[in-house]
Amino acid sequence: MSETTPQPGKPAFADEIDETLEPDFKPLTAEQARQWRESNPSLSPWRIVGWQAVVGALAALLAWGVSDRPEVAWSTGYGALAVVLPAALLARGLVRQSAVAGAALMGFFVWELVKVVLTVAMLLAAPRLVPHLSWLALLAGFVVAMKVYWVAMWLHPTRRKSVVKI
Repeated sequence: MSETTPQPGKPAFADEIDETLEPDFKPLTAEQARQWRESNPSLSPWRIVGWQAVVGALAALLAWGVSDRPEVAWSTGYGALAVVLPAALLARGLVRQSAVAGAALMGFFVWELVKVVLTVAMLLAAPRLVPHLSWLALLAGFVVAMKVYWVAMWLHPTRRKSVVKI
């Protein structure tokens, strides 16, 4: 490595970075971008919220069947609802927001904060809203509904290839 004096306003390692950049970068055409979007579909937040609701309802029914106590089923269902309702609010907020990058990022943080606050408020209100609350069942419903995010990402049909040179 040779010692060179950097140009004013340019970091000393800038020449090394410039050498590593690929000069063959070409942006996609509109048709290539359309083909890429078709082969890599996005995951709808509404689909995830729907699956969370279904899984939460199934968990509540299973809790009722296993325990034969309706308060356990209500507790499990309320735990799932404490995930589903805030997630639906977040999805609605994100779908309706601006396409400008900075505004979209700020909107995401605001809606995520709303989601967290609503979740905490629902969990704090649980003892007053669910008669004979079972905290273990509530936690089970909450965790089961939260895990739908991971299952949805794992099952999402994406291609695991790098971008094909066209």
